[in-house]
Amino acid sequence: MADTQTVETKPDKQPKSVRVVLLALMITMMLAMLDNMIVGTAMPTIVGELGGLEHLSWVVTAYTLATAAATPIWGKLGDMYGRKATFMTSIVIFLIGSALSGMAQNMGELIGFRAVQGLGAGGLMVGVMAIIGDLIPPRERGKYQGMMAGVMALAMIGGPLVGGTITDNWGWRWSFYINLPLGVFALGLISVVLHLPKKRSKAGIDYLGVVLLTVGITSIVLVTTWGGTQYAWTSARIMELIGIGVAALIGFVFWQTKASEPVVPLHIFRSRNFTLMSIIGFITGFVMFGATLFLPLYQQSVQGASATNSGLLLLPMLGAMLVTSMVAGRVTTNTGKYKVFPVVGSVLMIIGLYLLSTMDTGTSRFMSGVFMAVVGLGMGCLMQITMLVAQNSVEMRDMGVASSSTTLFRTLGSSFGVAIMGALFNNRVQHVMAERAGSLGSKITEKSAQLDAKSLEKLPAVAREAYQHAVSAGTHTAFLLGSIVAIGALIAAVFVKEVALRGAGPAAPKSDQEDAAPAAVVEAV
Repeated sequence: MADTQTVETKPDKQPKSVRVVLLALMITMMLAMLDNMIVGTAMPTIVGELGGLEHLSWVVTAYTLATAAATPIWGKLGDMYGRKATFMTSIVIFLIGSALSGMAQNMGELIGFRAVQGLGAGGLMVGVMAIIGDLIPPRERGKYQGMMAGVMALAMIGGPLVGGTITDNWGWRWSFYINLPLGVFALGLISVVLHLPKKRSKAGIDYLGVVLLTVGITSIVLVTTWGGTQYAWTSARIMELIGIGVAALIGFVFWQTKASEPVVPLHIFRSRNFTLMSIIGFITGFVMFGATLFLPLYQQSVQGASATNSGLLLLPMLGAMLVTSMVAGRVTTNTGKYKVFPVVGSVLMIIGLYLLSTMDTGTSRFMSGVFMAVVGLGMGCLMQITMLVAQNSVEMRDMGVASSSTTLFRTLGSSFGVAIMGALFNNRVQHVMAERAGSLGSKITEKSAQLDAKSLEKLPAVAREAYQHAVSAGTHTAFLLGSIVAIGALIAAVFVKEVALRGAGPAAPKSDQEDAAPAAVVEAV
């Protein structure tokens, strides 16, 4: 087991230095969140120059697969060999992948370089969360939640706008190059300012565990990405992937009980709160990414909003999420109480998603904004609290795997959410189009149930009206499913045990594991 040195904090320097470190961490967090949104906006231009339209989905899939597979591995490496060096390594790999992606000369190269970028991205979010876990005791961590929620909101709103501006004025290659100056700046700050206790581990890496987990996660992500699009859900390819994924994950769980230094120590799941937070994180990811996918589509197709400002359409939800997250963080810091937030957040999420499911062709933008705000209020209560409670539920030596496991469950939840809600949406749209516009409707949505603004404008008036009703019906089905799934988060939240958050002082209380170590005291000068 790695020995961790504890260094006495310099009280007069910690507040200022912590803020500087947090600035570097937030920049890195934004890099991880912005990338796919910026690149997504630039994709039509990329395809126009490089060709390879049939491989378009792999530009995103390669990145997502590599990120999901690498996430738990980065967490474990941080626990074994030290958080700072591991985090900086992930940033360097991400920047190398970004530079190579910007220089790609064909679609095959771009896909390969995006996979390299994704490998680095897997360590960015995990590194940020785990370092914050080392740097700031759980009792004090709540007041920084607003900063993290703000970065998330800024990335979701600004991503499409920044991507469009960069592509139009500088060219699509700068969608990748823009990461370099920001990443180098964050890397420099972290190198100079961040000082964490050094760790040394003589234990070897669990290579078999890494392989089994990678195969299992890759199979799951491919099933959710390809199912219902490239391949039918009942096709031989999807069945093979499901079989491989299940076998790999069962083998992984069995091996983790035997490995001397497991990638994901199963004892962390003995903590009831950690397990419940993993479930809530999965459901939050399921709901959130489904909502951010279908809300702009509804507002553009049914309410006639501009696609150019699609990120701004989510402002009611993201603004509400930011405000609630800040309030929840402050209350948690001042009182040490947090159980109320997962419970209230789950209830608001259920209500908000149900309200979104009632939207039809006559729903005003104001009312849809109100419904989105209710969902945002619920998510704001859940997004950062899940990570805080999960980290508080394990010993300090498992902070990295706790952070990476929670992040992984949220990532997998988003994959399932987009896939399942997308399948229901597409099925419903095609059914309503055939019902309202006959053979013309079926022909329009034969290749894709999601039409862009230009395609929509070219449709005859009858077909356009039918499509608006179809999208309304599709979003009703998707959001209703989200509301039902969110009930699972409420059930999990009810069983959360209110365990005192560890503080900075020597009398820090224990977590709900037997003897969770007190929060690490670090020197940030």
